Amino acid sequence: MSRACALSELDEGKPLGVEVDGEPVVLVRQGDTVHALRDECSHATLALSEGEVTRKGVECWLHGSCFDLRTGAPSSPPATEPVDVFPVEIRDGEVHVDVTTTTN
Repeated sequence: MSRACALSELDEGKPLGVEVDGEPVVLVRQGDTVHALRDECSHATLALSEGEVTRKGVECWLHGSCFDLRTGAPSSPPATEPVDVFPVEIRDGEVHVDVTTTTN
């Protein structure tokens, strides 16, 4: 697990793009839960952190593919492949992500 950011840097429901151990990661805070996904749309290799968070997950800004925050599975086309989801721990007000392990 490596530090990604301070929890205070995450606004509720707004994606934040960070780099963790050289990997692009998008973080999304929902209440007390923080989700971490690879910050790259599986359809068009664009940063998901530049998109929006919707009821369905994080949505790519270009073609509208949406990815479930828990599973990384696409819930709308044109994407058909999931994005990696990484384990997250919050310790002492800091968000830590393990980019060496995926949960999907």
